[in-house]
Amino acid sequence: MFEKVDRDHRHPSRRSTVYASQMVSTSQPLAAQAGLEILRRGGNAVDAAIATAVCLTVVEPTMNSIGGDAFAIIGDTSGLHGFNGCGRSPAGWAPEYFAGRDSVPENGWDSVTVPGAVDTWVQLWKRFGSLPFDQLFSSAIGYARDGYPVSPVLAQDWNRTVGQFVQHDGFRDTFTHAGQAPKEGEHFQCPAMADTLKEISASRGESFYRGDLAQKIAADCARHNGVMTLDDLASHEGFWTECLALDYAGLTVHEIPPNGQGIVTLIALGILRHLEIEGHEMLSADSVHLQIEAIKTAFFVAHRHVADPAAMTVSTDALLDDAFLARCAAKISVDRASAPDVEIQPDKGTVYLATADASGMMVSMIQSHYDNFGSGMVVPDTGITMHNRGAGFVTQAGHPNQVGGRKRPYHTIIPAFATRDQHPFMAFGVMGAHHQPQGQVQVLNAIIHHGCSPQQALDAPRWHVHEDFPVTLESGLDHLGEELAQRGHRLLPHEKPGLFGGGQVIMRTGHGYTGGSDPRKDGQTVGY
Repeated sequence: MFEKVDRDHRHPSRRSTVYASQMVSTSQPLAAQAGLEILRRGGNAVDAAIATAVCLTVVEPTMNSIGGDAFAIIGDTSGLHGFNGCGRSPAGWAPEYFAGRDSVPENGWDSVTVPGAVDTWVQLWKRFGSLPFDQLFSSAIGYARDGYPVSPVLAQDWNRTVGQFVQHDGFRDTFTHAGQAPKEGEHFQCPAMADTLKEISASRGESFYRGDLAQKIAADCARHNGVMTLDDLASHEGFWTECLALDYAGLTVHEIPPNGQGIVTLIALGILRHLEIEGHEMLSADSVHLQIEAIKTAFFVAHRHVADPAAMTVSTDALLDDAFLARCAAKISVDRASAPDVEIQPDKGTVYLATADASGMMVSMIQSHYDNFGSGMVVPDTGITMHNRGAGFVTQAGHPNQVGGRKRPYHTIIPAFATRDQHPFMAFGVMGAHHQPQGQVQVLNAIIHHGCSPQQALDAPRWHVHEDFPVTLESGLDHLGEELAQRGHRLLPHEKPGLFGGGQVIMRTGHGYTGGSDPRKDGQTVGY
């Protein structure tokens, strides 16, 4: 269906589309090559995904870490398998712990939930891995021990953040050169991180949750008057889950269920299905306007209802019910922006990677510590940066996502997957916190409705809806500003670096795969 579209006159690409029989796509070239090396050794797509993910903690430390979370979707001949690698809050985080605060802190140990990435690596390998676990760590350990030259976008991100955390000894000693961020092309190494990864690989994650590394994590938390305990770490357990699904334009799109925000993508697509979005030119004012309105509604619904599933009062089935989505669509006007007001009765730092092997197995995986360098807390002598996913909670009494002990927060990281005729077809994602579901919608529509290759879809200029619903247009969409403003959209200038995220796509073809890597990042798609 998609291979027949004439792409000669589609959005011009700044990078060549990659074709290969086995493939890795991610946001940092060294990590992409680490995954490709595993495929060359005979490993499968899951082996390659783990190797890439582990390597990313070393070569893109601004965006993810050993002390972060990870989600994954795996498709193979046995079906589709989702994994939620989100950790819970410390038991001591009763609502009273944050009494008098308008929000959970954005950094420091009071923003740190139990990290789930390490357990995610282990659980994916136990179920699907084919090579020895320690082999998947070899590239990451080598780069941590011997060092690597810092890539351009990474250097910019590092420099923007270092001043925020340089006063913390663990951060300063680990991630600065005499208090300064490494510059583009400058050598960076972290032997302590190499030792940590070696211990994780040898213990298959046990040290991180119940051994020496856990002791060091808990001790540093106590030193900073935090409340995460050894018991909090030891009780962590990620879990396998069925994915949410929505049929859209000949494909079925799959997302991890809440507590993640993947349902935002599905709600928006379900609304667009009723608005005949395919009838509008890709970058026209009508197309952009309708997508913006659909995303606004989807976020409005999600921010009211999505939380730890145990605390939700509305089911995901109700949120994806076609009659409800049609009602949402009916409230959207093609010529006027509006504030979402639909009701239903109760019932920001990230890396993304995709891999695919010759057997047809495909992996969509996201790993994150939320903000750049997460909480800013780095456990001394380990290279472990702790994420700040606790900032995803709210302190509003009675809200499903109100902070509480041993609870999972609203989570922004969302790997996406598409099947065609129940077979794996596309692994894709767009990192960037609040931008993730809206980036997914834009990339998917470009591929499905406008015949773009994965690379062209990622190259295309994007729009971004902020959390309070004003809109920022990327360069290339400036010509729509006046018309969108006339429809009632409040436009904000493009001032925040990284606002439009960065995506990766691997899509199945008749003879292997085609893939693309977002030019907004340092990454690449590689294959053989």
